[in-house]
Amino acid sequence: MLTKFAVIFIVALIFALIFYRLRLPELLGMLLAGVILGPHCLGWLSTEFIGEASELRIGALIIILIRAGLGINKETLNKIGMSAAKMSFIPCLLEGSFVIAASWYILKFPLVESGMLGFILAAVSPAVIVPQMLNLIDAGYGKRKGVPTLILAATSIDDVFAITFFGAFLGIALGEAQNITLAILNIPLRIGLGIAIGLLFGYLLALFFRRFDKIRDTKKVLIFIISAIVLYDMEKVLPIASLVGIMAIGFVILEKNREVAKRLAAKFNKVWVFAEIILFVLIGAQVNLEVAFSSGLVGLAIIFIGLVGRSIGVFLSLIASHFNEKERLFCILSYVPKATVQAAIGAIPLSMGIPSGELILAIAVLSIVVTAPIGSILIKATYRRLLEPPLAEGLRKEL
Repeated sequence: MLTKFAVIFIVALIFALIFYRLRLPELLGMLLAGVILGPHCLGWLSTEFIGEASELRIGALIIILIRAGLGINKETLNKIGMSAAKMSFIPCLLEGSFVIAASWYILKFPLVESGMLGFILAAVSPAVIVPQMLNLIDAGYGKRKGVPTLILAATSIDDVFAITFFGAFLGIALGEAQNITLAILNIPLRIGLGIAIGLLFGYLLALFFRRFDKIRDTKKVLIFIISAIVLYDMEKVLPIASLVGIMAIGFVILEKNREVAKRLAAKFNKVWVFAEIILFVLIGAQVNLEVAFSSGLVGLAIIFIGLVGRSIGVFLSLIASHFNEKERLFCILSYVPKATVQAAIGAIPLSMGIPSGELILAIAVLSIVVTAPIGSILIKATYRRLLEPPLAEGLRKEL
């Protein structure tokens, strides 16, 4: 086990360095390292190992969501609140609808199976998007209007909608009693409970850190992680959106004690160096290129049609916002990457005996192969041109 992790880190760091030298996102190098080491290529990482290490992937995702919460302040959230709310569900619903129509018409899928594919593809990837938005926040790009924070806030809620609708369509396909209307009504409940419990956890942690202020920051980080894991596990027994709740914990701590939040964020940045490698290598290891390309041009067409729907959704969400055309374009480009949800649920229809499960899996994997690198490159290549630079606000004040 230790040898495998040693190889993972060495190969991932080498590929990350290569991609850095090529001026490409380092996470793409880590994803490629996972593909090469995975069971579908060299086979160094077996399917059994990936299954056993899946908890580590979840842990890494929790780490980056904690860090995201520590980067969202109340003032910025007030600026982007309505836009973030619309961005969290309109693009997802439109992309899912576009894919449903395309797969029904092009692939001749039954409506229920089209619905499963639609909402597998409709989820964006927090694992890919959140780290890059945090880098932009730290660098100060788009800070005045809160563009990166908008994308951060909307991304995790977007996945709640996608997974809920996928579950509803899967239940119908398996002959279980499902009511789409009830599933839709359940989404605000899950989000609301997730945020409420996250705020409560954050308030209690803030009180604890204030009462025991002499505790080392490293131990505070461990307590924070344990609390987030507990909240995540609560989703198994309660209808809550745990990922949103985890971000809410960091938000409260930032509001209650900015100094502590700043120090904790710095610590989590260091933890992320380890967690990032685990997350992206394990995601990459799940990618079967042969399966991905088996869907061919038809799969690419379905994915492209879905992205057109998502782009229209982002545009509609930002019509009445204070963002200019460049910033809206950046939001559209930032909502391209897919990986986390597709890797997690793409194989479920096949495992459940759904007739078109193999093709659904192929298109889901292809969406990772295509959109994760392209989306990451687009973010890295355009943020300087489309977002206000760090000094823009200060220069205006001086002038």
